[in-house]
Amino acid sequence: MTEVLPTPRRERWYRAVWRWHFYAGLLCVPLVLWLSVTGGIYLFKPQIEGLLYAPYRNLANPAGPRLVPEAIAASAVSAVPGSILHKYVLPKAPGDAVEVLVGRNGEDVRVWVHPRTGEVLHRAAEESRFMRVVFRLHGELLAGDRGSALVETAACWTIVMLLTGLFLWWPRQSGGRLAGVLYPRLRRGRALFWRDIHAVTGLWITIGALFLIASGLPWANAWGDYFRQVRAITGTLDGKQDWSAGSGAETRERVRADAGMRAMMSEHAEHGGMSMMHMAPAPAALDAVVWRAETLRFAAPVEVSPPTAPGMPWQVRSQAENRPRRDSAEVAESGRLIGIQRFADRHWIDRTVGYGVAIHEGAWWGLANQLANLAVLLGLMMLCISSIVLWWRRRPGRMLGAPASFAPLRHSWALVLLVVVLALVMPLFGLSLALAVVVEGSFKRLLPPLASWMGWRKA
Repeated sequence: MTEVLPTPRRERWYRAVWRWHFYAGLLCVPLVLWLSVTGGIYLFKPQIEGLLYAPYRNLANPAGPRLVPEAIAASAVSAVPGSILHKYVLPKAPGDAVEVLVGRNGEDVRVWVHPRTGEVLHRAAEESRFMRVVFRLHGELLAGDRGSALVETAACWTIVMLLTGLFLWWPRQSGGRLAGVLYPRLRRGRALFWRDIHAVTGLWITIGALFLIASGLPWANAWGDYFRQVRAITGTLDGKQDWSAGSGAETRERVRADAGMRAMMSEHAEHGGMSMMHMAPAPAALDAVVWRAETLRFAAPVEVSPPTAPGMPWQVRSQAENRPRRDSAEVAESGRLIGIQRFADRHWIDRTVGYGVAIHEGAWWGLANQLANLAVLLGLMMLCISSIVLWWRRRPGRMLGAPASFAPLRHSWALVLLVVVLALVMPLFGLSLALAVVVEGSFKRLLPPLASWMGWRKA
């Protein structure tokens, strides 16, 4: 009797996992390289701005006389016709130039004023400053909400690329061997070299890369809005969030604040019996509030902002790079302290995001944090470069499609389930995944040659 051999188990989702990994890489590689470069530059913001603005440090004897904040702010406002005071920044050291943000509608201009003479030393549109441009290049490609959506989509697909990469690589290792898993085999030929570089790099940086992506999602326009809506529904929304909601939202906020400050200026002009073309709401208030702000010893830089509506207090906020050190206070125009909110007083979700953002920006643990993040970004770049080399060496003839695999993949259904969960957690990714599935199915039926070129073979 002839023995019947069992039919080898065939994973239904095997090709799907390979396609997701390959096409996620195809979409992500250019943007991941871009985000790694711009993110690497932004990591060193403190050092870069320290060099750029060094000419405005240590200008006067710290023990010598200084102009009162009212006079310094008036000098800054006069340097930008038609503007009003938006923010007065406490100098880090007594001899440093005072930075004052003045604005019209949604445009802010940062003005550096000599603390003793009141001379305007320099002025620059806030959104044109080098690190602000890098920030927008990194987060939204200088393309507003559309750019933010593109970056967010690429970030979500990068998560899928990393997870599918681990799934595809890990089962192919034999037990007990560390070569090719924890370290690359460097003397076994080019093909194995690039394969190991790709796999080992992916293994080592995945956790760090996933953290950087996840901690950056609250800034994304679509996911950030989704996050706020979920918090509003669940009753966990507590005050104003301490991270950017995108350039569009920031512009609207500046326009709203500018309108409120101008209304307050007009109100004081009408009821105070005085002409006040520059200050809002009352010049003497700035001196008192700045004096109070200096006594709070908040982490620098500290911004003092006028009220935007009748009955509202002045705002004093720390804008420290390390967000867990950010505290804020409300101060009456007489200088009386109304209340302080410490970082520890914020909702646990806001604190969690705050720590995530601080680590993401390399600000939580100083230079060590910056170098750790830089290592992850360099790893991502190596992952991208090695993936291009691998694809080019193994690409099918006259096809774009994913290269053929050489080993069975077990339990790929678990990865598919994880991808479905990610599609629910990250709606923009879910929409793009649904679109990809529809396009793939349509091409298979309507354009078989193109589908075959893309690697969309029928199962």
